[in-house]
Amino acid sequence: MSNATVQISAEDLLPLLGSEAEPFLLDVREPGEVSDWPFPGATNIPMSELSLRANEIPRDEDVVVLCATGRRSNAAVNALQRAGWNARELCGGMAAWANVYDTVTLEAGSAAVVQVRRRAKGCLSYVVGAGDEAFVIDPSADTDRYLAIASEHGWRITRVFDTHLHADHLSGARALARASGASLSLNPLDHFHFDFEHLTDGQRFALPGGAELSVDVLHTPGHTEGSTIYHLGDLALFTGDTLFVEGVGRPDLAERAEEFARQLYRSLQERVLTLDDTAIVLPAHHGTEVSVSAGKPVGATLGELRESLALLGLDESSFVQLTASRVRPRPPHYERIVVANQDSDPDALPGLRGLEAGPNRCAA
Repeated sequence: MSNATVQISAEDLLPLLGSEAEPFLLDVREPGEVSDWPFPGATNIPMSELSLRANEIPRDEDVVVLCATGRRSNAAVNALQRAGWNARELCGGMAAWANVYDTVTLEAGSAAVVQVRRRAKGCLSYVVGAGDEAFVIDPSADTDRYLAIASEHGWRITRVFDTHLHADHLSGARALARASGASLSLNPLDHFHFDFEHLTDGQRFALPGGAELSVDVLHTPGHTEGSTIYHLGDLALFTGDTLFVEGVGRPDLAERAEEFARQLYRSLQERVLTLDDTAIVLPAHHGTEVSVSAGKPVGATLGELRESLALLGLDESSFVQLTASRVRPRPPHYERIVVANQDSDPDALPGLRGLEAGPNRCAA
C-alpha cells in the first residue's frame, strides 16, 4: 500500500487542473476504459505498456497517476519513483474523482446563480438565490453541498426543482426538499411515485430582493416527456437536458427516438430559439469534450449557440433524421437509475451510489 506522501486526493488535484501548477496526468487504465470514461487532459499509457513507454513521461514535471480505483496506479507510482520520477497516485482513482465538486457564481440581475459542477459526471446543478431565499435546480444526491452553499450565502432553500426525470445520475431533489423543508416542484408528465407540487406551463415563482426575477416553467418535451426549462427573467435559461453548450438532448432515452426527436425539434424552435440571444444557457450536463475551467461557468448565450450548433439551423426532417440516427444502447444501470429516481426514497440513496459510475451520455 502507498502512503500519504505519494498520494494526492481528488479534491486537492481539482484546483491544479488548468493552472500553471497542473501536473502531468498519466492514466494507466486500458484504452477501452479510457474511451468509455476519460479523465480530462490525461495521457493514456496502459499499465501493461508502462515499462516500454516510460520515455513518454516527462522527468521535469510532477506526475499524477490514475486508474479506476487506485490499485494499478499504486503499482505504477512505485515503479516510477524507483526510476527517478516525482510521481504520486490519485487516491481512489476515477471512483474518487466521480465525487468531486466545485462551484462558480455568476450574477443575474439581483440574483446570484451558483453553478455546482460534478466534473467527472459532467453534471451541473444550480442554487439561485436572492434576498434570504434560494431555489435549487437539479440537485445531486449529495444534498449537504446545497445546504452548505445556501448557508454560506445566508439563504433559506424554499423550492427544489428537477428539469426532468434523470437517467444518468441519482436525483437528490426529494431528499433535499425533505432536509431543507422546501417545496418540491416537478413536471407530472414524467412519472414519479411520490407526492410533489405539479408544475404547469407558465407558472412563476418569485424570489425576494428583485421583483423582476422569477422562474417560468416552459414545457419542452423531447429528451423526456416532462423535460422542462426554467427561465430566470430574460437573463438565464436552465435548460436541463434539452439544450447543451455542445449539442441537444438525446431523444432516445425513452426508446421512442423519432417521436421524441420531432418533439425536441419543435420545443427548441418554438419555445427556446424564440427567446432573446443575450440569455445565457445553463444546462444540466456537459460532455467530456467541453473544457471546464475554475471560475468560469459552463454555459453560453443563446446567440452563441445559434452560431456554433449546426443542429439548431436544420429543418425538421433533417433534425429528426440526424438526432434519431445517433441512438446508442443504453447502459444497463440507466434503467435502474430511472426506477430509483421515480421512487427517490431519500433513505435508499446512499446504497445506490454505485449505479452512477461513468460519464453522462445525454447529448446528441
